[in-house]
Amino acid sequence: MEKLMVEGGHPLNGKIHISGAKNSAVALIPAAILAESNVSIENLPKISDVETLASLLEDIGATVSHDGTKMHINPERVTPMPLPNGRVKTLRASYYMMGAMLGKFKRAAIGLPGGCNLGPRPIDQHIKGFEALGAKVTNEHGAIYLRAEKLVGARIYLDVVSVGATINIMLAAVKAEGRTTIENAAKEPEIIDVATLLTSMGAKIKGVGTNVIRIDGVEELSGCAHSIIPDRIEAGTYMIAAAAMGREVLIDHIIPDHVESLIAKLREMGVHIETKGEQMIIGTSPELTSIDIKTLVYPGFATDLQQPITALLTRAQGTSMVTDTIYNARFKHVDELRRMGADIKVEGRSALINGKASLQGAKVKASDLRAGAALVIASLMAEGVTEITGLEHIDRGYEDLEEKLLDLGANVWREDLSIEEVEQVRSS
Repeated sequence: MEKLMVEGGHPLNGKIHISGAKNSAVALIPAAILAESNVSIENLPKISDVETLASLLEDIGATVSHDGTKMHINPERVTPMPLPNGRVKTLRASYYMMGAMLGKFKRAAIGLPGGCNLGPRPIDQHIKGFEALGAKVTNEHGAIYLRAEKLVGARIYLDVVSVGATINIMLAAVKAEGRTTIENAAKEPEIIDVATLLTSMGAKIKGVGTNVIRIDGVEELSGCAHSIIPDRIEAGTYMIAAAAMGREVLIDHIIPDHVESLIAKLREMGVHIETKGEQMIIGTSPELTSIDIKTLVYPGFATDLQQPITALLTRAQGTSMVTDTIYNARFKHVDELRRMGADIKVEGRSALINGKASLQGAKVKASDLRAGAALVIASLMAEGVTEITGLEHIDRGYEDLEEKLLDLGANVWREDLSIEEVEQVRSS
C-alpha cells in the first residue's frame, strides 16, 4: 500500500491535458459486448476502473487488447457467464454489465455492485426498467439474476433522474422488439457519448440529451470505432486546483459547455477564466469570495465536484454553504479537512464553510474518489506536508495524478506505507 505525499504552498503554472471521461468509459466498455464484431474505443483514461472492466469482459470470453489509450474488444466469444462476486464488487459501474448482458443474451447474473461508499444508491430504477422490458429480476445469494424469454419495448418513467438507470435501460433496449421510451431520462454528456457508440454500432436512438429518449430495437449491432469525450470531472478538479494555487494554468482537451456550472461559480468567487475552443486558461486569484452551491442533476452543479470545491472554499473570504441534493453521505471528507484546520460544520445535506482558514499538513485518508481529490486540493494549499492514504480510491478516477501535478509545479510523490501504517489504515 502507498500514500501520497504533498508539500503545499507551491504555485501551479503550465499546461495540463485532460483524459477521456471515466464515467463514459465504464459504460462504453460493457456496451461493446452488444456488437457482433470488433469494437475499438479511443481516448480511454488509464485508471483502475477501466482495467477492472476489461478483466470482467475477459472473464466472460471477450478478447481485449490495449494500444496506448485505445482498447480493442472482440465480443464474438462472449458467453452469459455469471459474475456473482470478485471484481464486480470493486466498482459500482459493474452494474452496466446487467443491461449489456441482458440486451445481448436475455439473461445475466451480476453481483451487487461496489465502488465508493456514498450512502444509499439503490438500483431500483434499473430493475424497474428491466422488468418493464420483460425481464424477471431476482436477488439470489447477494447477486442479481435477470431472465427474459424476450425483451419488448416499453414506456418507462424514471421516478428519479438517474444516469446509471438511463444508460442501463438503453443497453438492454437497443435489441428489444419495438420501441422503448425512457421518460425523465438523465441528460449528462456521458449518456450522449454512450448513445453515440451504440448508434455507430447500428442502434436507433433519438432524443438523447433531452428528458425523453426513444429507442427502436434492432436485430443486430456491428463493431465500430469510437473516441471518448474529455472527462468533465477531471477537468473540473484541475480547474479548482488552478483556482486554489494557479498563476496561469492552461487546461487542454476540455469541452467548456460541460463544465459551465462550475465556470459560473468560480467566476462568482472571483476566479479569472478564459475559454477558447477546447482550451481554458485560469489566472491568479489572490482574493476569493464566498458562495453558495447546490448540487443538481446535469446541467446543474455536479455532485462529483462538490467535495473538491469544498476544499477551495476554505480559502474564500466569508461563509459559504454547499448543499448536496444527490448523495446525503457525501461529506466524509469534512472530518479530514478539519484535521488540516478547516472550519466546516455539516448540517444534514449541507456544509457551512468558514473561509480564510489556515490549512496545515496532516495525515488524512481518502474515503472515496472525489474525497481524495478534495484532500489533494487542500494539500496543495496547506502549509507543510500532507500524507494521504486511501489512494486506491483516487486511482479509480484520475490518470497520472502525480505526473500532471508535477508538470504544473507541485511537489508530490508516493511512498510505501510501513507495516504499522498499513495496520492503522485497515483498522480505521
